[in-house]
Amino acid sequence: MTSPLPSAPAEHVERALCVLAHPDDVDFGSAGTVASWTSAGTEVTYLIVTDGDAGGFDDTPRDQMGPLRQAEQRAAAAAVGVTDVRFLGYPDGRLELTLDLRRDISRVIRQVRPQRVLTSSPERFWERIGASHPDHMTVGESTLRAVYPDARNPFAFPELLADEGLEAWTVAEVWLGASPRADHAVDVTEFVDRKMTALRSHVSQVGHMAELDEFVGAWMKQNARTHGLPEGRFAETFHVVHTV
Repeated sequence: MTSPLPSAPAEHVERALCVLAHPDDVDFGSAGTVASWTSAGTEVTYLIVTDGDAGGFDDTPRDQMGPLRQAEQRAAAAAVGVTDVRFLGYPDGRLELTLDLRRDISRVIRQVRPQRVLTSSPERFWERIGASHPDHMTVGESTLRAVYPDARNPFAFPELLADEGLEAWTVAEVWLGASPRADHAVDVTEFVDRKMTALRSHVSQVGHMAELDEFVGAWMKQNARTHGLPEGRFAETFHVVHTV
């Protein structure tokens, strides 16, 4: 008989990996949560699949946008205690569910050996269609496939073991952001300032948003109310999937 899956996420993990499509994705949805993890001693790594070169709102030359957004993401990461930021360099806006992408995410899972992976939901959120960018959904599905079965199966992508010496690794839980079935709220009230500092680091994306704090704050307060937190609290929400 198999043991039942846990009913709640682990209180603390040693290592976490955040896999997102674009620079700023992790900051809009999860930077407060990440700050709470790093403050508790968790080592967090960011894996950003694209450089975000199709983003921006001004006339920045396209060949400059990718390096600019990488720099912005590293600054944002530092604001919440993350120093390990990696980029895969896939084309922004053109992600597809491929074996190459699964392999590349699996490689980093085996390198980092996280107990927890945070990524975007692969499900379309019909009530918040803006959360369901095709790149987000593709990265979420690719990451889930990398977590199970690829990264834990020593016979999947055998070159990772044979050529790079990367042993199989089992991730215990996956946190899905922007999910239509969020079941876990993180009270990030004490980390809101750090989250907003991280978000404001993405000048190329939010520099024109005069009401950024109000917009993001209202959304986080609504998250808190929906999940039963006291009035005035701020929360980020996830669908937590246990895999072992």
